Amino acid sequence: MSGVRTRSIAAKLLRWYDAGHRNLPWRESRDPYCIWVSEIMLQQTRAEAVIPYYARFLQRFPNAAALARASEQSVLACWSGLGYYSRARNLHRAAKLVVDGFPSDYECIRALPGVGDYTAAAIASIAFDLPYAVLDGNVMRVIARLTNDAADIGAAVTRTRFREVAQQRLDGRRPGAFNQALMELGATVCLPRAPRCATCPLAAVCEAHQHGTTAAVPVKLRKMAPVKIAAQVVVVPRRGSVLLWQRPADARRLAGFWELPSAEQVPGLQEQRTAGTFRHTITCHHYEVTVLIGRVARAVKPLAWVPIARLESLPLSTTARKALRLAGIEA
Repeated sequence: MSGVRTRSIAAKLLRWYDAGHRNLPWRESRDPYCIWVSEIMLQQTRAEAVIPYYARFLQRFPNAAALARASEQSVLACWSGLGYYSRARNLHRAAKLVVDGFPSDYECIRALPGVGDYTAAAIASIAFDLPYAVLDGNVMRVIARLTNDAADIGAAVTRTRFREVAQQRLDGRRPGAFNQALMELGATVCLPRAPRCATCPLAAVCEAHQHGTTAAVPVKLRKMAPVKIAAQVVVVPRRGSVLLWQRPADARRLAGFWELPSAEQVPGLQEQRTAGTFRHTITCHHYEVTVLIGRVARAVKPLAWVPIARLESLPLSTTARKALRLAGIEA
């Protein structure tokens, strides 16, 4: 692609972005700490879901020093419900490395725990105007359609090629704005299904649009078939407390998180009644969880009575929060 056409695409995209885009809170700051927190949260999570967590997290941990001083349990509690908890643990670990100043070069940013190529490029370009192109799912979809490339975007060789294309088209004068514009286009216009080509600023130069192949591009690997699983938890309240157990620190999933027990985990469980059911999805696993309410005379380890007033400060699993809410207990 010629340099003239590349500059033309960049100019059109930036004009469109400058004319109006989503008002996302992390776009209001050039503070690398705030941008870093937002980019970690946005890994595998929609912007709409991140917004309330982002505001709450920054209120609780306004800078790297505050985050570094905090306990892991308090960090996980603030993150609870957002999922992919290794992100929170890596953020906490990395905060201890940047308390004296956030790194301002790509390689040092890339070396932080939990930071990959995409996140490093996003932080470097948005916070420091460094010329590194981002490549996420939205950007790959835009590039695939602009070039009418029907290669499987799940393949490493395709991602490498698309990263090179994104880097070639990056506007070096405004790399942060260009990256955000490209991601915004993929998130709001160049949608996976029913792309809004009529309002796209790049429709005239989009090869997939010109060839009528937008519905077929990009090509993705087929998703795994969903697995349906029936599960059950029991809520046992007593005098302002509720019965919980904590996952061990070396657990493969949700290490250190507090959970509600199953009926089998509560010896002597009495007077069970059903509070209701809810659905919960983790990747391709679709859970239908039945919530029971019962009582028991005493707790047997590893179960423990936890004051309901303390629940807000504990890392509770999402299923535990949903179940407690269904039982009329706010955590």
